[in-house]
Amino acid sequence: MLKHRGFPGRLPGTDHQFVIRRANPKGATKLVARERFRDRSPADRRADAGFLAALWDHFGTEPFERGNLDAGRLSWLFGREVVAAEENFDPESYEALLRIDEGKARAAFPEVFEGEG
Repeated sequence: MLKHRGFPGRLPGTDHQFVIRRANPKGATKLVARERFRDRSPADRRADAGFLAALWDHFGTEPFERGNLDAGRLSWLFGREVVAAEENFDPESYEALLRIDEGKARAAFPEVFEGEG
């Protein structure tokens, strides 16, 4: 499992985790697109925005390996702002390639991109 060095471990001041420390011996947790309802707590919404901002700062538009990124946090963005970057995508692989769908990310989280060009 690739460890993304320099990637924030969590949202500052919270317990919202962004990365995992070690691989699960039973295999990677499957990525699934989770439904984000309007009544989600503000803290959860800040965690989503903070995670997307960290992904954008770390990877930009380039494809990236899932590695030690938290499956639960990825699943809140998966299928919308974060999509598969390969044809034979395996949602249960630490080596799976993902990428940010910039258009959808900018529409859903404009605050992440404020101040850019």
